Amino acid sequence: MSTHRFLRSLFLFLFLVLTFATLSTATADSSVNVLLITSDDLGIQTGCYGDTAARTPHLDALAGRGCLFENAYVAQASCSPSRSAMFTGLYPHSNGQYGLLNANVGFQLHPRAQSQTIPLLLKQDGYRTGILGKLHVGDEKQFPFDVRVRVDTRDVKAAAAEAGKFFRSSDGPFFFMANYADPHVQGRSPRPPREAFPTQYKGVPETPLKIGEVCSFPFQRLDVPEQIARTTQYYNAVTRLDAGIGLLLDELKSAGHADDTLILFVGDHGPPFFRGKTSCYEGGVHVPLLAVWPNVTKAGQRSSALVSTVDILPTILDAVGHQPQASVNVQGKSLRDAVTHDDFREYLATEFHYHGGKPFFPRRTIRDRQFKLIRNLRAGKAEPINSIDGDAALRLAREHADSVPAEVLQAFERAADPPEFELFDLESDPWEFHNLAEDSRFQAHLLRLQEALRKWQAQTNDPLLTQEDYETVAEFESRQPDPPRR
Repeated sequence: MSTHRFLRSLFLFLFLVLTFATLSTATADSSVNVLLITSDDLGIQTGCYGDTAARTPHLDALAGRGCLFENAYVAQASCSPSRSAMFTGLYPHSNGQYGLLNANVGFQLHPRAQSQTIPLLLKQDGYRTGILGKLHVGDEKQFPFDVRVRVDTRDVKAAAAEAGKFFRSSDGPFFFMANYADPHVQGRSPRPPREAFPTQYKGVPETPLKIGEVCSFPFQRLDVPEQIARTTQYYNAVTRLDAGIGLLLDELKSAGHADDTLILFVGDHGPPFFRGKTSCYEGGVHVPLLAVWPNVTKAGQRSSALVSTVDILPTILDAVGHQPQASVNVQGKSLRDAVTHDDFREYLATEFHYHGGKPFFPRRTIRDRQFKLIRNLRAGKAEPINSIDGDAALRLAREHADSVPAEVLQAFERAADPPEFELFDLESDPWEFHNLAEDSRFQAHLLRLQEALRKWQAQTNDPLLTQEDYETVAEFESRQPDPPRR
């Protein structure tokens, strides 16, 4: 054989080997399993996000296996709207889930958004789909999960066992969503002496935190006994959540899927405390987001990219190799590039409409790498929710006004009846105690963010973009009856 023929044969052989390897990799990537884990009412109260009060060894270990997104945000800090953004890749103002599914008015997805949910799209690719815990987005009949596991997710051992059955019984690729109730309050807005959050539930956590071991949240800074007791209960619920996730991941490993599964963990919004849940402050919209993505993330990665829960659906479709039809329209994008590119997004927006049926206090926010703008569309005409799930922080701050720091009390009063615009420097004031909107030194930032917000609203067809649009909606809302007392 001549040297020329030998080299040609060698190159052909190497080409076939590389082609086969590429196809094998593509096939493996296209059949990756997906485990999406959510926690109810969890902000960044975890050890891996620097919270020293949190006991979260399993979440910390999960963060160490993949990428931790430092600047992850929900679309809206209310349960149903937040989850709707994950399922559809659309902001609530676009998908129709403006408030709670179980509100007296019964919010649910627009028909066009119902056609592009995670389970529906993945079933097109042959995925077996399952869900543990609450769905909480409507119409629930439009979510064709193959398996719906109805179990008390505070019973973390039972929840993990049920998930394990699903993992082991799946012959092909699967999508499984595990939705934990912790650290949501138990029941409807419990008041003392009943615990808002169970200190222990079926013996978990084994060694609960005691009063005196936990300080007030940094976004509240309200060190009064009643609030410290409630906060301590909350952190015990976080510990129980973490134990449950550890058991869940053990089941995934036992089923042989620890290394071929995209694992995403995210909180649906911040804690049910004033200036947290149902607000657009950092305590409400800034959440943990962890990703372990085979062949994409590396152990111990951290990203400062601005990312959102509207990125969840595009990320999952990217991971499984789904080719969306032209009818699938998303406002998020895959997190693949965010893993290594901090300039993934220049601006990031959040919003608010409703929690229950009332009050209607719409908000729009936008932030960049340093500054954040909040626009309260009904400032001076209505007030936002000022007591969520039994939290009495505002009342307690007023009762203890003599001992509460002045900037904290001012921030509480501003949150109770906010101006139209609030501007914060998140580098120097990460928990938003100082509104800079009226400070002449920051007018350039205010104007720049106002323009960026208008552009985002126009790009996403926000129904509250113009004053005329807003007045039409506000007039309609003013004629609606108040919800019944519960």
